[in-house]
Amino acid sequence: MNYTPELKEKLSKIKMIITDVDGVLTDGAIYKGANGVELKRFTVEDGAGIAIARAAGFRIAFISGRFSEATASRAAELNIEDVYNGTLNKLNPYIELKEKYGLEDDEVAYIGDGLIDLVLLERVGVPISVKNAYPLVKEAAIYVTETEGGWGAFRDAVDWILKGQGKYLSILEKLKKELLNNPN
Repeated sequence: MNYTPELKEKLSKIKMIITDVDGVLTDGAIYKGANGVELKRFTVEDGAGIAIARAAGFRIAFISGRFSEATASRAAELNIEDVYNGTLNKLNPYIELKEKYGLEDDEVAYIGDGLIDLVLLERVGVPISVKNAYPLVKEAAIYVTETEGGWGAFRDAVDWILKGQGKYLSILEKLKKELLNNPN
């Protein structure tokens, strides 16, 4: 990826990463059992991406168009405080998050894959889509992940942002030291 001076400037402003869930943190598949139990597949790579993003000082939020207990459970497991689960109109929670943290549009990156994500992709400073996103979503993005949703796309996006900010190696070194000092 060629990080132009203009792109580096955009990336340098990022303070928060907001992501869709189904199709970004999952592959978009929903498994339903006869008793109504719903299962989704999440990858540990994206969990690591969230840890890396936190180490870099980014705030993280989930805005999912579809309500799911699996999403709520995964968010709780990852200690994601700001979770909007079952919100088709993603603009209202976005505005709420900006007000809560005193952010401007250019300080937010958003990762999406579907048409309902366009309202945010067209507003944020750094719009990102996953590799297998709907074509119009990819067109709205300034970065399309190399990985598909559910296979580490969030981690891919975080790595891309940090490399553009020139912080990638220092954040990984910081995490490595923390792990060595806290082996449990």
